[in-house]
Amino acid sequence: MPDSGELVLARLPSGVPLRTTVHVYGEGRLVDGDDGPALDVPVDGGPVVYAQAAQHGREVNGAAVLRRVHGRLTGESDGGVAADLDGTFVAVPVADPLTFDHVSYTTPEALDSVNANMNRCWPGDAGGTLHERMVARLWSVAGAADAIVDLHTGSPSMLTHTVYMRGDADCRALAEAFGTDLLLAEAADDDADAEWADRDFGGKLRVAATREGIPTVTPELAHSREIVEDAVTTGVAGTLDVLKAEGVLSGDPDPWDGTVARSHLGRVTAVDSGLFCPEPDLSIGDEVADGDRLGEVYDPTTFETLQIVEADRDGIVYSVARESTVTAGATLVGVAERIDD
Repeated sequence: MPDSGELVLARLPSGVPLRTTVHVYGEGRLVDGDDGPALDVPVDGGPVVYAQAAQHGREVNGAAVLRRVHGRLTGESDGGVAADLDGTFVAVPVADPLTFDHVSYTTPEALDSVNANMNRCWPGDAGGTLHERMVARLWSVAGAADAIVDLHTGSPSMLTHTVYMRGDADCRALAEAFGTDLLLAEAADDDADAEWADRDFGGKLRVAATREGIPTVTPELAHSREIVEDAVTTGVAGTLDVLKAEGVLSGDPDPWDGTVARSHLGRVTAVDSGLFCPEPDLSIGDEVADGDRLGEVYDPTTFETLQIVEADRDGIVYSVARESTVTAGATLVGVAERIDD
């Protein structure tokens, strides 16, 4: 059985401690530290892989993935035969209890108006805002890893993919091991587009950990707010293959033969507010060419067409806005442009 313990992430205004659960499998153990449980791994204890889910509380499929991985590693769902681990796997199924309990993407402003999004303030600050303190406590465990998987969830109309830091060979290898058909390579710092800085992407767990020399990937399993079997199955297979690639589990991950595309550079946006009607036959995974018609935005009061929505590049459709009411600047269709990274 794993060594499990409660990690106190922060303290609420009422004095109530904000806790989450950490599961440790294999060689590592949780030991008492000055600030609560800490990860202890023997000197010759093998590699350490850290995985977490639900940084954004409405993204629940990652938590379901880690529950099923737990069953596979402990033997509870595999005929009673526990896996033999040569190393350590650490799992945090609910990284942000605040957003989880509110089924929300960000924390209520009253609790953290400065850093409402946990995934913008890694590696945290033990004396900072509420989210910065929570992140600092999680980093005390995650920062000891040799590889990190940060499980996320997109919308129902998003192609499952894995994001990694462009140009980092170790991150690329980890993304291939996770095995989704589509990998999105995200440029950073001066190589990135303006959105990267405007949205504080430098504070993402993936970015902060990669900068610390820990290869990290972010699988986007699609389907927020609901547990979807296909998404969970993909996440379980990917997590187990990462453990194989890192040497924590025996065996080799399945060979990868997919597509690499740019991240955050292929979004077709609304030029005005209105109702968006995608083309009836437009689906995620479709191949499109520059100039292909993807839909239209129209004024619901005058019926006037405001925008003929067209692809601005060749690529693969990886997201489609299915909520018809859109505002100016909203992403309508994501088109992943192939690259040879």
